[in-house]
Amino acid sequence: MSQVTDLIPHRPPFLFVDEIVSQAEDGLVARRTWRAEEDFYQGHYPGAPITPGVLLCEAVFQAAACYMSARARAAGAAPGEGVPLIAKISDVRFRSPVYPGDTVMIEVKRKDALGGFTMLSGAMKKEDGTRVMHLDFSVAWKTPEGQK
Repeated sequence: MSQVTDLIPHRPPFLFVDEIVSQAEDGLVARRTWRAEEDFYQGHYPGAPITPGVLLCEAVFQAAACYMSARARAAGAAPGEGVPLIAKISDVRFRSPVYPGDTVMIEVKRKDALGGFTMLSGAMKKEDGTRVMHLDFSVAWKTPEGQK
């Protein structure tokens, strides 16, 4: 997990990437196991827990943040300089639910960069290859007000 927390500011209980599996010039693959003891399963849904789609999206966004941070560091940026901010989300498609205990592979690919924004696509699959979701999104790497 330190390879992830060294790259992005997210921390438990709001960290949804366990490890980076592979990195390339144009993307990254990460892994996440959804644990039955996570608090959100108590209410979503009692007796029939399912991982909320918004958290699946967040896992993809965090994998993208790992990719962007690694690329920025390779280009000479200092660790901890800014945070990723989602600017746009489009074409989100959920295909299969994720349950407690499922392990997923998260793949992000850089599509383009323009005017301080990076456009990416993300996909999630279960370890058996079952497609979970796909989305396109844009990210800006910014230093929020109050952060130095």
